[in-house]
Parts: sequence; structure tokens; C-alpha cells
Amino acid sequence: MAQSVGIKDVARAAGVSVGTVSNVINRPDSVASETRARVQSAIDRLGYVRSESARQLRAGRSRIMGLLVLDMGNPFFVDVARGAERAAREAGLGVMVCNSAQNAGEEAEYLSLFAEQRVRGVLLTPADATGRNIESFRRHGIPFVLVDRVSEGTTECSVSVDDVAGGALAVGHLVDAGHRSIAYVSGPPGLNQVRDRRTGALNALAEAGLGPQALRELPTERLDVAAGRDAGARLLGLAERPTAVFCANDLLALGVLQAMYAAGVTVPDDLAIVGYDDIEFAAAAAVPLTSVRQPAVTMGALAAELLLEETETQNGPGAHEHRRVVLQPELVVRRSSLAAR
Repeated sequence: MAQSVGIKDVARAAGVSVGTVSNVINRPDSVASETRARVQSAIDRLGYVRSESARQLRAGRSRIMGLLVLDMGNPFFVDVARGAERAAREAGLGVMVCNSAQNAGEEAEYLSLFAEQRVRGVLLTPADATGRNIESFRRHGIPFVLVDRVSEGTTECSVSVDDVAGGALAVGHLVDAGHRSIAYVSGPPGLNQVRDRRTGALNALAEAGLGPQALRELPTERLDVAAGRDAGARLLGLAERPTAVFCANDLLALGVLQAMYAAGVTVPDDLAIVGYDDIEFAAAAAVPLTSVRQPAVTMGALAAELLLEETETQNGPGAHEHRRVVLQPELVVRRSSLAAR
């Protein structure tokens, strides 16, 4: 195994002190041009790369923020990461993106990794419904911002979308189209987003004078296309099939759409479908998908900005005030829900 080149090796090769090499790296204007050129030549010849992690540990300030999301296979979280990365880059920072895969155990492992690496702060969409992982991580004193989650029961900042309003938009649209029996493909019941979207759906039904029996819930263990196909198969097996389905995200909706297509059920004539997130694939589906749009890029950028603000006040004058930012969703109507009834 090749041995790494250290600052002492550069100093020896250039015939200068370690302090001079350090000055060339960190304060080049303080070193005479001839000496600086000799040191730089040694750096280039030896292939020396300074240890950024060691420098950060000495300074006590990492240039990396962590981002831990539920599912990087979901384009929604890719867009969140894009927004966070853009804001971080403008501040001269990088983003370490990790995927909990909706698993509390994996989430705990990544939070421990962030603590070991002493990241500047963390943007977190929690997978652990109990909150124990957050409580454990809080002991490290590393700032974090909740993303796509309201900070109920915590003092930290959060950036989320009003999912109750989003659920109401989706089901209100279906009720206005004449549907009186609606399925909700809901995802894991432990997720706040799933519960809030269900609450919004029930609110829309109540406003239309319909009781909760008008909503048939079909929970799934995951929020992906395969889970949507499975829910679609269960939907097809119901004795009294609803005329419309609202899905907790677009991947579930695309899976339901695939199941209907395979069974010869026409969308939207036989079954209307509404998704959630408005990912890029929603508009490109075989039947363009009506969806509740979340401003994912904006969400990621705002969360990163809140985290940066907090970490700056930790190391300078002023006090950071934790804030709960709630963005508003938007219904994007496409062909999957437009059949006349």
C-alpha cells in the first residue's frame, strides 16, 4: 500500500520548515515568491494533498453538512438535495448525502457517522417515528434542521409543506369531479406526512358532507412503485371498488397506474388517480398524473439556509431564533383524474 505524503515530506523535499509549508498552503502572500515556488514544486512533485479533515478538527468548523433522507430512489428527495447543495455551495460548503431507506436502524448509524465526522450540521427527514434517534443525536450538540417534517415536540428549525392542506386539495379535487368512494394508498402509518395527508383527505370529505367511510385506506410498508403495484392489486380485489384513488406520493401512484394498466382498467375512465410530490415522472407517465406539488428544491435550500444561519451564530455574535417554515402545496391537474362522471 502506498504511503501518504505528509507536510513533513514536502518540507524535507523543499528544504524549508514545516511552518513555511503551512504558510504557503494557508497564507501564500506571507512567503517570498522564490520560496513559495520551491514549496509548490515539491507539493506538485510529491502529490501532496492537505488533510482537510484534520484542518477542520483543529479549527472546530467543518465545511461539510450532512443530509439524511428517507429514500434517494425517490426523485422528490433528489430535488431536496439539489436545493440544499445549491445553498451550501454558495456558502462554500459541501453536502454529504445519506439514505436511511426508511429504516430507523440505518438512520441511527448515519447520525453516528455525522457525529464522528463532526459535520457542520445536519438536514434530517426522520425515519424513526419514536424520536429516539433525534434525542440521541441531540447530545452531540450538532445543529440540525428537520426537512419535510414539522418540528413538533422539538426546539429545532424545520421546513415542511402543509400536508393537511395537500391532502385536502387532492381529495377535494376528486369530490368536485363527482367521486364519492375514494381509496387512500397511504404508505407506512408511522410517518407524519402519511397521517397529515389522510387528515386533509378526511377534512375535504367532511366539507363535502361525506363521512370517513367514503375513504378506504390501503396502507403500504414502503413509499415506492412496487408498493403501489401491490396496493393496486389489492384495490382490484375489493368487492366494491372505489372510483378514485389518492396516493401518498407519486411513486405509489405510478405503481397503482401500472397495476391498472396490466389489468385492463382504464385510467381515468374506470379509476381516477391523484399522486403527491409532482416529481418529473408524473407528467411523463403513460397517463399524465394529477399530483399535489411540493416545492422540493425550495424546501432543501431553505433548510440549508436555516442551518447555515444557526451555525454562523454559534461561532459569532448574535442569537439564532429557531423557526418553523411551512410551505404551501399546489394541485397540478392532468389527465389521470379528468374523466367526466
